[in-house]
Amino acid sequence: MVAGGAGGGAYYLLHTRGTPQETAQRFAAAWTKGDMTALKAELAAPPTGEFDAAYAELTKNLNATGVTVKLGQVTETGDDKATAAYTATAALKNIGDWTYTGSLDLTVADRHWKVDWSPAAVHPSLNGTNHLKLKTTWPSRASVTDAAGARIDGTDVGGSVQQLVGYLDKATDKDVKKLGPAYRQGQAVGRGGLQETFQKRLAGTPTTEVMAGDDSLATIEGSDGEALATTLDMRIQQAAANAVRDMEKPTSMVAIRPSTGEILAVVNNQGGFNRALDGRYAPGSTFKTVTAVGLLTAGVTTADQVTCPKDVNVGGLKIRNSDHAAYGTVSFLDAYAHSCNTTFAPLTKQHLSAKALYDTATALGFNQPLNIGVPATKASFPRATSDAELAAESFGQAKITASPLIMASVAAAIADGSWRPPTLIPNLKQKATQQPLPDGVAEQLRPMMRAVVTKGTAQAAGLPSGTYGKTGTAEFGTGPVLESHAWFHGYLGDLAFAVVVEGGGGGGKIAAPVAARFLNAL
Repeated sequence: MVAGGAGGGAYYLLHTRGTPQETAQRFAAAWTKGDMTALKAELAAPPTGEFDAAYAELTKNLNATGVTVKLGQVTETGDDKATAAYTATAALKNIGDWTYTGSLDLTVADRHWKVDWSPAAVHPSLNGTNHLKLKTTWPSRASVTDAAGARIDGTDVGGSVQQLVGYLDKATDKDVKKLGPAYRQGQAVGRGGLQETFQKRLAGTPTTEVMAGDDSLATIEGSDGEALATTLDMRIQQAAANAVRDMEKPTSMVAIRPSTGEILAVVNNQGGFNRALDGRYAPGSTFKTVTAVGLLTAGVTTADQVTCPKDVNVGGLKIRNSDHAAYGTVSFLDAYAHSCNTTFAPLTKQHLSAKALYDTATALGFNQPLNIGVPATKASFPRATSDAELAAESFGQAKITASPLIMASVAAAIADGSWRPPTLIPNLKQKATQQPLPDGVAEQLRPMMRAVVTKGTAQAAGLPSGTYGKTGTAEFGTGPVLESHAWFHGYLGDLAFAVVVEGGGGGGKIAAPVAARFLNAL
C-alpha cells in the first residue's frame, strides 16, 4: 500500500498537463483579441524582440486593423510534439480582407503544452529576415463631368471650373495618414475642390498584392473609380464667365435652377479666393427680398401706401436712401422697386420682431449648413439686439454676411415658391431641408421683383424681357465716405442668379448690367 501510493505521486508529478488543443485554442483566441501578454504566456521559451516585430508585420507593415484566427486540426506527432492548423483573416485598412492558412508548432515544456514559436507562426513565409509588404496597382482615375457628361477635369476648361474641380497633387505623409495604407507618399491625389472631396470615389481601390520579400502571397482585386457628374451646364457657365471677364474689380456670379436647387454656373473673374461660394459680403438691398417675405407674411400687401422720405431715424440710427432719393407716398411695390431704405426700416420695426426677421432669413438659407460638394461658407444672419440693428438688417446691412451662392438661392426661392439647399452634385445628402414660402407670398413678391426691372433701380440695365430682380448697394468699411459692393440677384424662367462686384458701387449701375450681359447671351 505504501509503495503503491508513492508510485501514484510520481506519476502525477511527471504527467503532462493539458492538451495541445487547449493551448492552441488559447493562443488563437489571444491573437484574435490582439492580447500580446496572453500570447506570450503560451510560449515554450521567453519571447525576444523578434516576437513583437513578427506580429507588427501584420499590424504595422500591412495596416491590419484586426486579425481573426480560427483553429483547425491539431495533430500530435509524437515525442511531445504537435501541430495545430489555423486560418487567419487580416482586415487590411482601405483594401479588404486577406485570408491565409498557417500552423503552430507545439511542444511540452515543464510538463505543459506550449507554442514552440518562430516567425513562421505568424505566416508560413516569414523566416525572421524577410518582411510583409503591400504592392498596389491603381486603376485609371475616373472623370469629373458636367451635367451633359462632358469631362471638366482637364486644363481646357475655364479657371472658375478648374477652381471647382481642383487638381492632382503628390500625396504627403499627412494625406497618407488620412486616406489609408493603400496610398503612398508622392502618389497622385486630389487637392482642392471636387478632386479632394471625392478622392476615394474618383480614385477607386487598387489591386493589391501581399508580398513576403519578393514573393507574392495573395492578390486582392481592386475596383475602378466612379465618375462624378456635376450639375454644371457649360453653356450657362460660359455665358456667366463671359459676363464677368472684363470687369476691373473682383466679380462673381452663381446661377441656380430654382426647381431643383442645382448649381448651373459658378464664376469668379479673378483667381485665388472663391468669392462666389466663400464670399462674406453684406448683401445690401438684395436682402430686401428676404425682408419683403417677412413683411408680406405679416400682412403688408403690395398695394399698401407707404412713405419713402429722404431720411428717417429708427432707434437712433439715421437712415437715408441711395443718392439721398425721396419718393413721397408710394405703394409697397414701388418702395421695393425704388429700394427705399427709409420705407423698409420703419415697416420692419412696426411689423416684425428681431426673431421674426431671423426666422425668415433662416428659412431662406441664412444660418443653414451647406453641402454642395465643395467648401462653401454659410450665410450669417445674427438676431438683432436693438431697434437700430433691426432697422439696419432690414436693408441688408449691420452684421449680415452672404455669398452670391446664397443670394442666388434666395432669388430661386421666389421663382419656385420654396427655398431649396443648393448643390453641385445630384442626390448629395443635404443637412438643410427644403422650406416652402408662406402661402401667397411668392405670388405677391414676383411682381415687386419685376417692377425693379421695368421701372425701378434696374430699369436702365438692359435686362431682357421677363427678368425679375433686385439691386443692392452694400456699404462697407469705416470713415466719412464708405465704399459699396454692387449686387444684383433675380431670375428668368427656371434660371436664378446673383452677381456681386466687390467695391463696385451701385448695384443698378454696375451689377445689373453684368446680369444683363449674362442673360442676353443665353
